[in-house]
Amino acid sequence: MSARYQIGGATAAEISASVEAGIRSGTLPAETALPPVRTLAADLAVSPATVARAYQELRQRGLVATAGRHGTRVRARPPVATRRAALRPPPTPGTRDLSGGEPDPALLPPLGPHLAALAATIGPPTGYATVGVLPEVAGAARHRLAADGVPVDDLTLTGGALDGIERLLGAHLSPGDPVAVEDPGWANLLDLVASLGLRPIGVPVDDEGPAVAGVRAALTAGARALIVTSRAQNPTGAAVTADRAAALRTLLADRPDLLLVEDDHAAELARVPLHPLAGATRSWAFLRSASKPYGPDLRLAVLAGDETTVARVAGRARVGAGWVSTVLQRLALALWQDPGTAALVDRAGRTYQRRRTALLAALAERGVAAHGRTGINVWLPVPDETSAVTALRDAGWALAPGAQFRIAAPPGLRLTVSALTDADIVPLADAVARALHPPPPTTFTA
Repeated sequence: MSARYQIGGATAAEISASVEAGIRSGTLPAETALPPVRTLAADLAVSPATVARAYQELRQRGLVATAGRHGTRVRARPPVATRRAALRPPPTPGTRDLSGGEPDPALLPPLGPHLAALAATIGPPTGYATVGVLPEVAGAARHRLAADGVPVDDLTLTGGALDGIERLLGAHLSPGDPVAVEDPGWANLLDLVASLGLRPIGVPVDDEGPAVAGVRAALTAGARALIVTSRAQNPTGAAVTADRAAALRTLLADRPDLLLVEDDHAAELARVPLHPLAGATRSWAFLRSASKPYGPDLRLAVLAGDETTVARVAGRARVGAGWVSTVLQRLALALWQDPGTAALVDRAGRTYQRRRTALLAALAERGVAAHGRTGINVWLPVPDETSAVTALRDAGWALAPGAQFRIAAPPGLRLTVSALTDADIVPLADAVARALHPPPPTTFTA
């Protein structure tokens, strides 16, 4: 723990507030270890039960995580704004940052021309009584999803995939409920589950999606919801195959009470067919956001689902944010309908595929196993994340440690291929091979 910050308080509420203040100020940064319960209790002259209650409250709010012998630590992205949130550490000179998980800005379609065209066509100002999903947007969304085999009798819009998932979980579950999530999986989702006070159950993932045995074990453990990434899974690049989808549908047929959530965030960028699970349970939702193909700033996702689930999400939105901006809706519609934009998205998907497959081939030639069937990320299993991250950083490459993506999965690193060039492939593969298989130390004899 930072020597500059002293946790204080005489009650559980005061202690948890003190820890939160340290997180907000940045003096208790991510991954900071908090004192053991008995140690802090002795320092503050309170009972261990008081500190334990404070830590429990912080865990329920997603600010800290407890991991066995590793103790209690501040989460990688605690759900509280910090005064230093906007101050990202400057990159080390000469280091290539492959840790971000974002699309290549150079491959995103330009929004300016479409915005300029919309400015000339938007009619009178929209009022509170006339907002919602625009009929023409709903029609286009239905057409796009139906083409991929997704039932679309009922749909709504949310402010991105994570916003949709948050509304779905809030509409169906209560704090303490278990949720089956991919392991390794999307770090933001793991943080969201923690912040909602839900209990994650990790489901192992292979190249074909969530393992059937892992889903079965999660259901046996009482999972009330299952969240699956259809394609371009973050961080492993997995994509649900036809055989895996069929097996999961058969398994889920015995759990009509389960909330099934599918996230198809990459959509066309994945460049493999979609094999949806939609409709396998009574309560289900299928999300497709615009961020990866069209740009992270386009905060819009289509959410299709059963009538009750969609009604709950739409109703909750009405008493909160209200609706997704009709300006954004019209912009998304213009992008969907523009052949030039479709060609740019196709080019981006082919480019990511080329970079990813070239890197995987180069790694395989050097005896390094990696995963990245679809999408913009590659997952590198490693014996030790800290030593691998350090060795690669010293070689000029910044990768994301796998701890933020894992629950019980083995160690690994996430590498985003968005910023790679053809000239990067061989030097990066060499650096990874040296980091994972360093040469033996030189010995000298007299």
